[in-house]
Amino acid sequence: MSRTVTLATATMLAVGALQAATPAHAQDASTETRWKYDSKLLRPFWQGDRIEGESVLFIRETANGEAKASVLFTIRKILSVRNSGGDVTYEEGRDYLWKPGSREITLPPDSRITSRLPAELRRPAGTQKYQLTHRDGNGEIFFGAKLEYHDMQTCITYEHEPEDWTPHSPKFDEKALPRTIRKLRQKEPVSIVLIGDSISAGCNASGWAGEAPFQPSFPGLLQEHLEARYGTKVRMTNPSVSGKDTRWVLSAIDKVVEPQPDLVIVAFGMNDSAGRPAAEYQANTKAVIAKIREQLPEAEFILVATMLGNKDWTRLKQELFPQYRDALAELSEPGIALADMTSIWTEFLKRKLDWDLTGNGVNHPNDFGHRVYAQVLGTLLFPSKP
Repeated sequence: MSRTVTLATATMLAVGALQAATPAHAQDASTETRWKYDSKLLRPFWQGDRIEGESVLFIRETANGEAKASVLFTIRKILSVRNSGGDVTYEEGRDYLWKPGSREITLPPDSRITSRLPAELRRPAGTQKYQLTHRDGNGEIFFGAKLEYHDMQTCITYEHEPEDWTPHSPKFDEKALPRTIRKLRQKEPVSIVLIGDSISAGCNASGWAGEAPFQPSFPGLLQEHLEARYGTKVRMTNPSVSGKDTRWVLSAIDKVVEPQPDLVIVAFGMNDSAGRPAAEYQANTKAVIAKIREQLPEAEFILVATMLGNKDWTRLKQELFPQYRDALAELSEPGIALADMTSIWTEFLKRKLDWDLTGNGVNHPNDFGHRVYAQVLGTLLFPSKP
């Protein structure tokens, strides 16, 4: 491995280590009694004309102090604007303004909604525990270890004008994962193992951090959603470890195989993107599949093409994300499906800022992002209509 990959991956491992004190499989356990499953939160955002709790971070212009943020779709009607914890509801006119036919929401001068200047999302070089050098060389990206970004963000529920998201959205295909889907439909118990990095370990979900609204990270959301949709027992085993990559998982096959999974979700790429070539990333993933099938020949797989990391972090090689996605797509066949978060995140960032979606400022999703992960994975496992 190149020295570049080694140094960058070490930094990511350090970033993830602070957030991985709780084992992945137990991170959301303490929040189970405080989080109430709601199917509408896991309806795919690209279906229908209503978005639930889309996250934004209002950014104030340095020159004139105007604060604004954009949502994904053209607004027809705003239904609610709340803080990320869900316990404060803001008032139209007093706290926010919007115009029909626009995706933009602005804040009047005396708004109670949190906003930030761009400079507040930076830190001087060398003043944080981790080196998160900004690509323009002006200091470092502000790092949020737990819910710092969550606390700055606001959640918008709104009705929107119809829009065709077809080029970017996943499709249900029962031929892709026939054994798993058959077992679910027949209400047989299903075993799923998720193996991945800090995103899969649940970092920066509010349930992981133990604060309102105590939303589980995407593995817990997916488990709840499948059980509710199919009325059967789903066992989700999650041996994911922060800071790890496709090279590491080759040494962790026993952890994957031990629960005898019907379905294995393989979710790496963020840490590989420090510099691992797409061909090596693909070869590692292919080897993981082969090693698991040596012991579990009927196992099926979902390969997750990761969300994008912050383009302003010098450690990440942005060009690798679509290359990784394409490398995983080449492995897709009956029994191996692709969950393409990369394309969705790419489209998100054409319409919104990274600050709207981030959980830690650099490479994790927030609650909204964890829900989108669960929505994409869920779409691969059941049709949009019962």
